[in-house]
Amino acid sequence: MNPSRRVRRIQVLEDRAGRTGPADGFLRLRRLTLVNEYEDGTRSAPYPCDVVSRRRVDAVTILLFRRKAGDRVEVALREGYRAPIWLRCEDPGVPFPEDPPIAALVETVAGVIEEEDARLPRSKALRRRARLEAREEVGIEIPEEAIFELGAASFPSPGVSDEKVYFCAAEAELDGALPPSGDGSVMEEAGGLFRCDLEEAIRRCREGAIPDMKTEIALTRLRDRLSEASQ
Repeated sequence: MNPSRRVRRIQVLEDRAGRTGPADGFLRLRRLTLVNEYEDGTRSAPYPCDVVSRRRVDAVTILLFRRKAGDRVEVALREGYRAPIWLRCEDPGVPFPEDPPIAALVETVAGVIEEEDARLPRSKALRRRARLEAREEVGIEIPEEAIFELGAASFPSPGVSDEKVYFCAAEAELDGALPPSGDGSVMEEAGGLFRCDLEEAIRRCREGAIPDMKTEIALTRLRDRLSEASQ
């Protein structure tokens, strides 16, 4: 990451929740009252359930890697800022805030599956979006045919969100990375490429230095896949 673009502090200028509706922002909030209908014909008591969603619900994440001498594998991740994680340190409701506060997160490249992607067959849609996100977030060009699915999709936060994340990977030439194009949003203007060995990245996940769940899943799945392929 460019040191000049490191975030020193995130300042909250306004909380717009009081003047906007539950579906007016990037996220959509549904506050539902539900009833379970059981197979024996009985019904549960009504109960509340809040569901957080997006305009485009699902996402794809891609782990870029290259093989090195001595059976080593290098991975390319993205280092950037996640405002909700940063702001935890200012929330009195957080029981165990990070000390020091997390300044930046290292994650696999990821992005939401857009409407134009969803018109394609699933596999092609995932490869298309993964390729575009790799170029946008870390400046690495990869052909779609180099991208493969890395196990089944999963739900990262099923208690509150209906998001599903699809996992992909691709072997790529990491030395030729260009400056990332970004998506035009402030949230991506401070991002940057982060490279390290696969085993080192997994160790950082286990120790909390890379505290992102989808990244640990992708890293361990890639290690398992490469290990199986070498046997």
